[in-house]
Amino acid sequence: MIDKLATLLSQYSAKLKFFIWLTMMSLIVIIGCSLWQGGARVQSDILAMLPNVEEDPLTDIALSRVEEQLSNSIYLGFIADNQTQAIQAAQQVMAQLNEQGKGIFVDIKSADINQAESLNNYYFPHRFSLLTPAQAQTLASGKLDSLIEQAQQQLYNAFSYATSGLLANDPLLLYPQNLQALAPKQALEVHQGILLARLPVADSKGKVAAIVMAKGVGSAFNPKVQEQQIAVLTQAFEQLARQDTDIEILRAGALFHAAAATQLAKREVTSLGLASLIGVCLLVWLAFRSLMPLTIALLTISTSMLVAVVMTTWVFSELHLLTLVFGTSLIGIAIDYSFHFYCERLNKPDASAAQIIQHIFPAITLALITSVLAYSSIGFAPFPGMQQVAVFCAAGLMSAYITLVLAYPLLASGTLPKGHKQLKLADRYLQKIDTLLVKIPPKGLSLILIICLSVSSFGILRLTSDDDIRNLQQSPPEVTTQENALRTLLSGGTDNQFLLVRGNSEQALLQHLEDLAPRLNNALNQQLIGNSFSLSKYLPSHDRQDKNYRLQGEIYQQNLSHIIDKLGLDDELAPKLKLAYLAAKGHYIDARTLLDSQAGKLFAPLWIAPSADQDEFGAIVLLGGISDIDKLSHLFADVPHVQLVDKVGDISKVMGKYRQLTLILLAVAMLAATLIFSSRFTMKLACLVVAVPALSAIFTLATLGIMGSSLTLFHSLALILVFGIGVDYSLFFAESKQESRGVMLAVFMSASSTILAFGLLAFSSTPAIHFFGLTLLIGIVFTFMLSPFINTFTRTFK
Repeated sequence: MIDKLATLLSQYSAKLKFFIWLTMMSLIVIIGCSLWQGGARVQSDILAMLPNVEEDPLTDIALSRVEEQLSNSIYLGFIADNQTQAIQAAQQVMAQLNEQGKGIFVDIKSADINQAESLNNYYFPHRFSLLTPAQAQTLASGKLDSLIEQAQQQLYNAFSYATSGLLANDPLLLYPQNLQALAPKQALEVHQGILLARLPVADSKGKVAAIVMAKGVGSAFNPKVQEQQIAVLTQAFEQLARQDTDIEILRAGALFHAAAATQLAKREVTSLGLASLIGVCLLVWLAFRSLMPLTIALLTISTSMLVAVVMTTWVFSELHLLTLVFGTSLIGIAIDYSFHFYCERLNKPDASAAQIIQHIFPAITLALITSVLAYSSIGFAPFPGMQQVAVFCAAGLMSAYITLVLAYPLLASGTLPKGHKQLKLADRYLQKIDTLLVKIPPKGLSLILIICLSVSSFGILRLTSDDDIRNLQQSPPEVTTQENALRTLLSGGTDNQFLLVRGNSEQALLQHLEDLAPRLNNALNQQLIGNSFSLSKYLPSHDRQDKNYRLQGEIYQQNLSHIIDKLGLDDELAPKLKLAYLAAKGHYIDARTLLDSQAGKLFAPLWIAPSADQDEFGAIVLLGGISDIDKLSHLFADVPHVQLVDKVGDISKVMGKYRQLTLILLAVAMLAATLIFSSRFTMKLACLVVAVPALSAIFTLATLGIMGSSLTLFHSLALILVFGIGVDYSLFFAESKQESRGVMLAVFMSASSTILAFGLLAFSSTPAIHFFGLTLLIGIVFTFMLSPFINTFTRTFK
């Protein structure tokens, strides 16, 4: 069938085929322009590459809220020698952000000076339903006199918060203690509306850090948004530096990680792509000593990259930066067809371009099928980014194939300088392999096989797995160091992991939150977490409010006259206090009124009400400073209605699952390729063709094990490409029918260009890309070494 298709294509003129190719490329350009004008964009959000973990609707809502809060917020610390200097620096930057960052940053603040007043306005009418645990215990134990003594001490204290207005409504001064209990517990001071943290004297000579917070408008992972936000911050920092050079600035937030990742990806796309392109061009020039092959090679690469970008954007509506980094390796693969074409032209100088294409057509067609099959296997991974890589590379290879078949008959029809020297070297290499095989006795071959199997078994047995999604990206040390320092000042900050508490009703959920409090305290005492934030103290259940109300009945119904007498207050206060107490009955603090008020607006994202998508109530409990996620998970494992949401852990489990699935797909792809090749060759030869990349994959795994590398999903994905690329080399040797010196030269150049591309990826500072490139580098070296043996074996298996 492939031979018939080659014959059919040869019947059409070179000009007609070139016109069809030019029309297709023009259409691609039009589609690309339309996509970019229609809003297609480059995506740098590392989260966009992560697997889609299926969660229930309530968990999905909770995850989206936490991610939104964490991803768009930034934290700045201004470290100075004294308090005044730090406050002035924070105030200046806040003013600059408010002036220059309109529409770019919102909610720019340090301490919320109005929060205490808002809390007081909301909770004071509910004071009869509020008691601290210590107050409730005292009243329940009948120790009213101790509360009276505490109130008397406040009355005679010069720095007391007792006022005549407060005493008239709260004679035992219980409410101020409740209000203080609502304030977040943090080792920070507030001066002139600025949050201040004092650094340890031993480390910093008593320096002071002023904290500023802001929320970015738009996603921090959008390159345009990053550019705008970073520009405003840089301008503010530069102006501060001109006025005070002694200020040290700490930065924390997803914006700085995302910006670093974007800059790194851009540098690697430029450097790796440019190095790969230069290497390929140098190879073409050294092999063919002509500008025409170099020009046509560049045309093949350019059109392949164009088609890859447009088709990926068309399918996904966006293009991830890491797809471009991975996609730079396409340069080294797309040029393979050019290498095979020109090497065959060197080997058969009297043949026309159309005749050469007809000659290599079966091999390149089978090679395209297996390569696309290999890339399609990558597309089964749960990563949208890796699915993009699959589409990107598959589309690029198809473009290179189409360019060769349709454009080369016209464009590459010129004569080439003689290539006897290059072909002679390739022929000599093949002869040495043949001689080596002849000289080694059967026992020697058996011994070599045993040694190879032993070393491979040793290496593979040493392999371990590592499915942590942090392998996707690691931020530069200067970013993580600053964030860790600022998190320390903020008492640990907030982690990505959190607790999700469920309830069938609002009151059931509030009861579950109260039941959870002792477990959280236990986790703090065991130093499993550094801090936590729960709505339980802001939203007491009706049962707890009723209990507090009944306990205060001892004050306002049974002993009010005694209390007023002991404190020396006016007796006329008693009737008013009793009426106020009775009027408060049944007036509860509830989620709706609190979260709609000024006091509760900050807590609103932590409360999830039922909706059309889900019928449960939910509350998010934030955690910070997590030291051992496994022990923490075990601590809450037996608590009903409580779920420790660890997206990092869940995705890592999915990665492990797909790592195993990818290796299974590799075996399936090998079996499918064997069946496809058996329609062209004998079954024995088909098995030998597949054996070369299969052995390369085994030797690569063994090498990684000996190197002490842990196996990740990215190693597994790269092994599929080792198969997809390596089987091409075997195919060309199997199709060469013993006229293999042109194939050997083409395979050498192809392997060299691929090693250049993927070898450079191995030097990437992004772990995922490094693993991918390193595996391919090792695998292609083994494939290049093994594939020429097909030439010898084809004499036996025809």
